[in-house]
Amino acid sequence: MASLFEHLDCVCSLLACFTLACLYVGSLYVWKSDLHRDHPDVIRRRFTSVLLVSALSPFYLWLWSDGMDKTWVNLLNSMGCRSEGLISAIVLPLLLTMVLFLGPILQQVLDCPWSFTDGLKVAVDPKIWVICLTDIRWMRNHVVAPLTEELVFRACMLPILMPCMGPQKAVFACPLFFGVAHFHHVFEQLKFTQRRVDDILLSAAFQFGYTSVFGAYTAFLFMRTGHLVGPVLCHAFCNFMGFPPLAAAIEHTHRLFLVIAYLTGALLFLYFLHPMTDPFIYTSDAVGLV
Repeated sequence: MASLFEHLDCVCSLLACFTLACLYVGSLYVWKSDLHRDHPDVIRRRFTSVLLVSALSPFYLWLWSDGMDKTWVNLLNSMGCRSEGLISAIVLPLLLTMVLFLGPILQQVLDCPWSFTDGLKVAVDPKIWVICLTDIRWMRNHVVAPLTEELVFRACMLPILMPCMGPQKAVFACPLFFGVAHFHHVFEQLKFTQRRVDDILLSAAFQFGYTSVFGAYTAFLFMRTGHLVGPVLCHAFCNFMGFPPLAAAIEHTHRLFLVIAYLTGALLFLYFLHPMTDPFIYTSDAVGLV
């Protein structure tokens, strides 16, 4: 009988996460429009609805947290909104992710027409940052999407799934909602592009794969560090970098150097993955996955 109740709890938790994912994606389509998703008017409207859903998601978690001490302090802590170990949570997960992207970063450096000094000047130029912060598409990709998606799909879903599934199962189950949520791009591509249906579906399957893997990584970061800020910053960084251009690296004039850089980055990432996410560093009550 006890196992039956536990099974029902897990089914209810999965349905709760599915509902939350549907609310997030559905909020993008409450505005009827014949404009492309990159049109500024569409982005502004979607900002409104997705920020509303994200703001309500902690209340949604509160309703589902029957086994939790329902004080807002505990709720915020369970969502990774805490001050303990904040500096470490800002720096170390982002640094770890940059190590993983060692190959793509060096590839961009080799292909960049600017010198290192010129590139550094551009990176710290306030005018460039003003241009970025006033570009609504840049804000969507690097601020609003990382913040709201990590809040909804990690900070609110993982506390729902963990009590019945445990940390290790939850870290792999949670990203599936994140991956499936990206399938809505299929409808937009069917509407606005002339690509073949099988090409669009293949692209969507590929996107589901890498977004699910990425979601597992940020879920791992969230549960190891007990912070939301690390996954948000890593999400923004990965959106900036895009999917690693492996084909271009293989065809590059410096391909041997880049292949070594890609492999070195991957090996260093695996070596430092657990030490740099050790819960002790973040003075948190994180789960401490192995």
